[in-house]
Amino acid sequence: MADGAENANTNVKPEKVERNKSKEKKKSKDQKLSVLETHGYTVGRSVGSGSYATVKIAHSERHKCNVAIKIVSKLQEATDYLEKFLPREIEVVKGLKHDNLIRYYQAIETTHRVYIIMEYAENGSLLDIIKRDGRIDDNRARKWFMELVNAIEYCHTKGVVHRDIKCENLLMDTSYNIKLSDFGFARNNMIKKNGQMKTSSTFCGSYAYASPEILKGIPYQPNTSDIWSIGVVLYAMIFGTLPFDDTTYQKLLKMIIKLLAPLKVRLNISEIKNQPWSQMTDKNPTDKNEPEQTVS
Repeated sequence: MADGAENANTNVKPEKVERNKSKEKKKSKDQKLSVLETHGYTVGRSVGSGSYATVKIAHSERHKCNVAIKIVSKLQEATDYLEKFLPREIEVVKGLKHDNLIRYYQAIETTHRVYIIMEYAENGSLLDIIKRDGRIDDNRARKWFMELVNAIEYCHTKGVVHRDIKCENLLMDTSYNIKLSDFGFARNNMIKKNGQMKTSSTFCGSYAYASPEILKGIPYQPNTSDIWSIGVVLYAMIFGTLPFDDTTYQKLLKMIIKLLAPLKVRLNISEIKNQPWSQMTDKNPTDKNEPEQTVS
């Protein structure tokens, strides 16, 4: 390094640099809170973070309840996500309203951030419950599976495909009802004039939940891939583990192709709902969702 370059910042002490960074961070936080408070949201703690966003809980004066706020930084996220997937996610969720979908309230955009305000599901995710309880009993598994089936049926009739169904995207409300969330990979307007679903060619979602056609890298019917994913969710609930080893792509693909039936015999939503297991009712309902209390 040249001497001039090396000595350029000799007058700036490390302590001052750290203080400046701290001031900038505090300023950014204050600006963020100011925007949300202007819209009637009192922001609380963080409840999660993902590839593209941080999620915080807040109280909404307008809705008189707690809400979840997904905060996306325009300065840190990939251009493809900001210009393609985020606008598409907002467009999709604005047009959906179903008891088993996370409800969308509002989107706020500023120079540096996008805030998406949604329903807050206070009981965590299905993945949390599986990790806690292991295998899920048939009664709860059936209830949650059919709630998911109904949510996906609704989406498909609206021309929307989710493309990222997995246990961590299935949230639980106060009464432990399933709430399908995270429409970051979703597409809308997918029904053609002849009533058939358009094909997709973009790989979306997680390997462990992906259908064989997605793993093969060929154009696929996204609605049937959604159905594949809900089957993986059901397996995870019943057995307490995922059905496939997704540590390596080639091993996963070989296993799926060897063991499972081709696309042409995959059940559709109506056939799933008409299965005897799907139509069974819980004759001995009990609340098994709360963690068991340990008596010392």
